[in-house]
Amino acid sequence: MANPKNALILVLNFLYRTIRIAKNINYTKLNETSEFYLFYKHIAKFSSITEGEFDDIMSYFSKITFKKGDNLAKLGEKVNHTYWISKGLAVSNYIDNLGKEHIMQFANEGCWITDQQAFYNQTIAIFDIVCLEQTEAISISFENREKLCAAIPKMENFFRRKANDSFVKQQKRLLTYMTNDATERFNLLLKEYPDLIQRISKRKLAAYLGVSRETLSRLKR
Repeated sequence: MANPKNALILVLNFLYRTIRIAKNINYTKLNETSEFYLFYKHIAKFSSITEGEFDDIMSYFSKITFKKGDNLAKLGEKVNHTYWISKGLAVSNYIDNLGKEHIMQFANEGCWITDQQAFYNQTIAIFDIVCLEQTEAISISFENREKLCAAIPKMENFFRRKANDSFVKQQKRLLTYMTNDATERFNLLLKEYPDLIQRISKRKLAAYLGVSRETLSRLKR
């Protein structure tokens, strides 16, 4: 049986990290570098929303801070949230039976990340999502996402377009992995994520590209 004291500590730690986003804040009048303003602009790129609607939208989200090494999702556990990274870096990865690491996605500022299959089907995660840095995220639960889409139908369109965008990117990456050599994959990574090279270990970069660390070292010369 779990220690009640330890369970209480875990709950308090979660509450400390999680900040419910208050209503009646004019997010669009905030500093243009603020995470809420950037999130507003992110949504507005895909769906036309008013300032009042954005105020209502944010009441369904929470702001969470994670330490380096914290899990956003854990293999074998149910996935209840999807995350928009406002600061920091996370990775979705899987370790196969031979101990080899496979990386699905790096998510830095402005990116969404979750185990999509597990989140949308409300099943268990098939890979881990881990913070590589201290990370701040704006998150929404599956339940709140359903409520939000019912309350503000244009958000259903937003989430659908983001899901389609994610599927297209994953398909493009799979095709690149199948048809391009290591040098071409590395150059594409530099083009799409130029600032990430200095933030990610050689081991994880190699796992993402599907090459050895020795090969990666040659590519970086």
